[in-house]
Amino acid sequence: MLDRVEQYLNAGSELFRAVAHECRDSIGTAAEVIAAGFRAGNKLLLCGNGGSAADCQHMAAEFVSVLRKDFPRAGLPAIALTTDTSFLTAYVNDFGFENVFAHQVKTLGKAGDVLLAISTSGNSPNVLRAVNAAHESEMRTIALTGDSGELANMAQVAITVPSSDTQHIQEAHLAIEHLICELVEHELFGSKDHQKNG
Repeated sequence: MLDRVEQYLNAGSELFRAVAHECRDSIGTAAEVIAAGFRAGNKLLLCGNGGSAADCQHMAAEFVSVLRKDFPRAGLPAIALTTDTSFLTAYVNDFGFENVFAHQVKTLGKAGDVLLAISTSGNSPNVLRAVNAAHESEMRTIALTGDSGELANMAQVAITVPSSDTQHIQEAHLAIEHLICELVEHELFGSKDHQKNG
């Protein structure tokens, strides 16, 4: 059992190093796109399923609240499309699951908004359709995914974690999500040191 613990954690560490090398540019670009959207008065929509749905809610909470308590700042308009259970259950009951996020994007999104679509497999039909709907609405699109699937090819910015292991992809996604939040805060509000001195 202890060997398994070490093996698992070492694999995760190796993936984080690979992400730092291979995803640095796309992470920076994604943060720039989100920051530019907020600066222009637009909002961020987020969608995903399962663990990725939880990530959407987590990331939206960081933007609307704060990432760090010692760095207070104004809230930023981010909406996880996974949280409205009344809508989700009503729509899925009546029409099925594949267009549930696309319908929300068409209803809540507008030109200039940003959609962050999260899928470890890169093939979740409702996420892919949400990206198409965002393009139709002239929104910017960012994908957070693994090393396979169609999502990376569809989004304007793709952060592709170089792994096919769902658990490790999810772990890397969380680190990337926190990093994006920090980069956006820094871009819009300056560093903690700057704010204290300002």
